[in-house]
Amino acid sequence: MRPLEGVCVLDFSTLLPGPMATLILAEAGAEVIKIERPESGDEMRGYSPRLGTESVNFALLNRGKRSIAIDLKAADAMRRLEPLLRRADVLVEQFRPGVMDRLGLGAAALRALNPRLVYCAITGYGQTGPRALEAGHDLDYQAATGMLMIAAGADGAPVVPPALIADIGGGAYPAVINILLALQRRAVTGEGCRLDIAMADNLFPFLYWAIGNGLAAGQWPRPGGELVSGGSPRYRIYRTEDDRFVAAAPLEQKFWENFCAAIGLAPDACDDRRDPAATIAAVAAIIARHPATEWRRRFAGKDVCSVVAATIEEALGDPHFAARGLFDWGVSAGAARIAAVPVPVAPEFRAPPGDATAPALGEANAVLAP
Repeated sequence: MRPLEGVCVLDFSTLLPGPMATLILAEAGAEVIKIERPESGDEMRGYSPRLGTESVNFALLNRGKRSIAIDLKAADAMRRLEPLLRRADVLVEQFRPGVMDRLGLGAAALRALNPRLVYCAITGYGQTGPRALEAGHDLDYQAATGMLMIAAGADGAPVVPPALIADIGGGAYPAVINILLALQRRAVTGEGCRLDIAMADNLFPFLYWAIGNGLAAGQWPRPGGELVSGGSPRYRIYRTEDDRFVAAAPLEQKFWENFCAAIGLAPDACDDRRDPAATIAAVAAIIARHPATEWRRRFAGKDVCSVVAATIEEALGDPHFAARGLFDWGVSAGAARIAAVPVPVAPEFRAPPGDATAPALGEANAVLAP
């Protein structure tokens, strides 16, 4: 039995944070029903590239869900949704604060209808506060919380992050964590609750060390200048002779000594406490003398905490991840198939590997009241 079998989730969200959260719930056994606009549905349905007739983005995030297409502004929308709302265990929405209230679907109204409902609202800046109604995307939330200023390019300017950290790490994952906590408490009390998930708020745990250094010692991080942001030779990216890159992270002394031996770093440069910049330059010069294949050979079997950076295509073909079964699940659309998104749900809590499809728009409308 998957742990969330029998749990009904109504998903009013679009794009990434909410759909990723409900995908995780679906993979753990929940029945997830997307509530979408008629005709167009979730914005991601229109995204390119395509997987068969579907948007690959939509298919990956909505594997195994169902879809209802309904105009939430229609006079009979609430009446038609009421049976679903009464039996739902969880509701996830991603509108700006106040929108669901104006539609008659706010947390207070729905919990009066269904006191056991766990109502989860995901927004950029939360339901309260001066920025609550401010529009934004992942890059904005990283900028507002100081995260963007920690890493820097060669010119000292911040670089565009390669991952949607706020959407997933600040939105989807905290939503799942708190929904599960709410369901556990409901099992004891019988009462649901309202969850206010703010993507910006949830970025601060990623910055714990920077906050601690600043508040305790007044040592606020310099862009690209701290231990884990590029300021140490023990946590850097170095270019190889063939324009590949070595990600070197031998932070602890034993790993650093192994790394220095593997690359042949001169003993005086190994003491990086004296002149970190000089050690960085010395390591960079050595790494630049040889191609990536040589560094793979030298690092093999050594505890050096260093790898040649893979492309995503290379990572998908890595025998390690294949052996882990990471891509055994699939998403299909007609005759087209690709590996599904590897979600952070242990295999023990998922159905056996197999393919699933994303829902056609409105395919589950029959469950609505007439």
